[in-house]
Amino acid sequence: MLLTRRAVLKAGVLAGLIPDAGSLFCAEGAPVDDAVIRGLRFLSGEQQPSGAWRIKSVEDNAATSLAVMAFLAAGHLPGEGPFGSQLERGIRWVVDRQQANGLFLHRAGHGPMYVHGISTLMLAEVAGVVQGELRRRVRTGLERAVQLILKAQAVGKGRDHAGGWRYGPDSADSDLSVTGWQLLALRAARNIGCDVSAEAIEAAVSYVRRCASPDGGFAYHPGHGVTPTRSGTGILCLEICGEHHAPETLAAADYLLRRPLRQHDEWFYYGVYYGMIGMFQVGGRYWESTRSHLGDLLLGMQQADGRWPPLGSEAAFGEIYTSSMALLALCVEYQYLPIYQR
Repeated sequence: MLLTRRAVLKAGVLAGLIPDAGSLFCAEGAPVDDAVIRGLRFLSGEQQPSGAWRIKSVEDNAATSLAVMAFLAAGHLPGEGPFGSQLERGIRWVVDRQQANGLFLHRAGHGPMYVHGISTLMLAEVAGVVQGELRRRVRTGLERAVQLILKAQAVGKGRDHAGGWRYGPDSADSDLSVTGWQLLALRAARNIGCDVSAEAIEAAVSYVRRCASPDGGFAYHPGHGVTPTRSGTGILCLEICGEHHAPETLAAADYLLRRPLRQHDEWFYYGVYYGMIGMFQVGGRYWESTRSHLGDLLLGMQQADGRWPPLGSEAAFGEIYTSSMALLALCVEYQYLPIYQR
């Protein structure tokens, strides 16, 4: 990832080091920039002395990886600027905790492949911007993590589940939620030259397509009911794999215009993350409607100290998770994370 002068200036603004020049940056304007500044300051203050961020009271790979990506999405780099050392310490903490088989464990519970996909995606996004010994360690860890994802995809599965992923590396079934993170990680890794075959991506895309409903939207499993959150996941998966404006994508995008994500929906922040980034990829009226609806929701929900409050089904994951997901969604138009660039 090469930062342009615009990116460097934006990083300075978000750190409070350079006055904001108003229209210098993205079309969303000052309210979003201000929200990002306050959100990053909150995350900065929550990093532990070890370099990790926590889910509740537990230092965790997913929380740390999401927080690192939130800073990257706002234009900050490891080893540079006001947050550079914090980012390096966070990256090192994750790399140090990779298991012998390549797996990144979820120390706060739940299925390990969720965290593995998130941490692998983070390593793919930082592999080109870290330096020296850390660069070598990140690349080695990334390649091992990618191989574990590919092995998990190759586990024998029935037709409905083939090509996807589920909670564990040896799972014989799949779901769209876990598959989303693995597919993002594989695409980001392939973009920087890791050995990810086109066949592996195609198999995953085929699984995502099977989760699409003929009436519009995506489901957790093939043939199940659609939800706004899963629809955003399906849209982003197809878009970042080059299936731009596929019929399933446009049908799901139309579904989200009819039934937009709401604050009381289950997995709201998860839906915000996938929905905003996915609809940004689709573009046009789909993005304009989503930016207005979900962007306004997020701006109104941010607390005075910069955090976003956990809600409902996501309460157990805490404010690092919710704040990082909100920031990643709000920063999509900055286009600093390569995986989210159009």
